[in-house]
Amino acid sequence: MELSKVTLEIFSKLEHKWLSHCKPNNKTRILSIDGGGTTAIVAGEALIHLEDQIRLRTSDPHAQVADFFDIVAGTGIGAILAAMITAGDSFGRPLYTAREAVRLVTERNSELYKFKSGGVFRRRRKLSSRSMDNVLKQVFQRKEDGRLLTLKDTCKPLLIPCFDLKSSAPFVFSRADASESPSFDFELWKVCRATSATPSHFKPFDLASVDGKTLCSAVDGGLVMNNPTAAAVTHVLHNKHDFPSVNGVDDLLVLSLGNGSSNTKACENRTCSTPSVVDIVLNGVSETIDQMLGNAFCWNRTDYVRIQASGLGSEAMRKEEVLKERGLESLPFGGKRLLTETNGNRIDSFVQRLVATGKPSPPSSPCKDSTVNPLANGR
Repeated sequence: MELSKVTLEIFSKLEHKWLSHCKPNNKTRILSIDGGGTTAIVAGEALIHLEDQIRLRTSDPHAQVADFFDIVAGTGIGAILAAMITAGDSFGRPLYTAREAVRLVTERNSELYKFKSGGVFRRRRKLSSRSMDNVLKQVFQRKEDGRLLTLKDTCKPLLIPCFDLKSSAPFVFSRADASESPSFDFELWKVCRATSATPSHFKPFDLASVDGKTLCSAVDGGLVMNNPTAAAVTHVLHNKHDFPSVNGVDDLLVLSLGNGSSNTKACENRTCSTPSVVDIVLNGVSETIDQMLGNAFCWNRTDYVRIQASGLGSEAMRKEEVLKERGLESLPFGGKRLLTETNGNRIDSFVQRLVATGKPSPPSSPCKDSTVNPLANGR
């Protein structure tokens, strides 16, 4: 009799464990990549490690970052990476792996951010718009007919912000809007160009939707949304058409990739240059959003992970330091605490949860008829 009781208890526990394991997880997965800087060392290394860990844990050498996220957001150079890993090929698969996207941005960085030749007395050298335009067009161009990819050609929902001088308000490019109307569909290279138009380096970038009905005079999205995580969370919470099962933050799993803290020492003598002020704004926006999200997820901290390199600007950070640096976590109502886990450890733990939930059902790109040139001769 006692043996039967023990056996029943054992099988009850095993059954409970099995049912818990098989219970469907409906969490919507968000990936957000900060703007700031021109090298994307922090976000780039985090992206590569993220994809490597996904492949390791799934035993699938062809798995890509976009396969395990429901929506991707990015600003500035983070938007370029976000658009590259979500841009779809003719089969609806991501055009670039994380490693390919980061490598391309690294190898062609001097073309993306090429200084203009100017007078010796200029205090601040401008960057070449034409050089950046040419690279971005090649990245997002169809092979056979030269057609340029648009927001509708992404294999996963994409969000990219800028600030529109015409309306004096933020403007968020999204695949959801692009799918509804050509008046909100824009060429991807123009979207990336718009969010990268930092006032201290570029003139405002004028662009129009594919039907010419929506016009925008854009400057850097980082001025208002350098960390686009909050925009992505808000989009998911209010977009019942694409995310019907999301009712609150408890239904979300969020990974936010920083791009290194800006160097504000230039203002210690109380005479801040315009570029220094821009750096402070970018860093301040990112930290404020991190604090807000930390408060929102204070009861389920493992559902929100922020990867950032603290105390070192993205331009000075060496690749090998990014994943080894100990992580920071925002505390409710202000402040941060230094964690025992490194950035690499935190990504590993996040991937374990990510993979356990399985691949999202693929919300295919509204347009799957394009074949894109992945810059085979431009690397």
